[in-house]
Amino acid sequence: MWTREQMAARAAQELRNGMYVNLGIGIPTLVASQIPADMHVMLHSENGLLGLGDHPVAGAEDADLINAGKQTVTAVRGASFFDSALSFAMIRGGHIDLAILGAMQVSAAGDLANWSIPGQLVKGMGGAMDLVTGALRTVVLTDHVTKAGEPKVVQECQLPLTGAGVVDRIITDRADFDVRRTGLVLTDRAPGVSLQELGELTGADFTVDERADERKQQGVRT
Repeated sequence: MWTREQMAARAAQELRNGMYVNLGIGIPTLVASQIPADMHVMLHSENGLLGLGDHPVAGAEDADLINAGKQTVTAVRGASFFDSALSFAMIRGGHIDLAILGAMQVSAAGDLANWSIPGQLVKGMGGAMDLVTGALRTVVLTDHVTKAGEPKVVQECQLPLTGAGVVDRIITDRADFDVRRTGLVLTDRAPGVSLQELGELTGADFTVDERADERKQQGVRT
């Protein structure tokens, strides 16, 4: 399977110079350390920071400088600070090019559930509902199955939705899918993961990008 760092590196392939990008809590935060040195990307946090840097080195943390998940972060040159009302105005105004978020479930149609599990205490949805509506593109980073072994990529979400038809790409520790109008398309799979295994662990129908799968079998990176 791909490691979380490898998953983040795959998501970083979405980045382009000049983008404004929001990273969700969990695995998506690792994307900050995968940004190429020669690329200028401004990371946005809904708690009021534009210009997040990588996580600080041990001993250099500033407890007042945090992201939306309350993790300590750094700020890059040119960063700016503001209240959450202005931060959400940026999101709702369509100024975020890319949102990279985690998921509890994501469906074949691109529906996302990532904020609530009935019967369990949660802190709230944060900015997820605004992000999937306001961002120009949404990528999901998630484990392929839950700790109990249940699929997280499903035909239809059973958990409360964050947004319907909002996800463009799903990257798990086992596979990489594009979400298209015709359904899920498998574009890559982790080394050692067979199509049969994916079929058993995925709760949604999907087709295979045959050209990408041929390159995979030949050992060519896709």
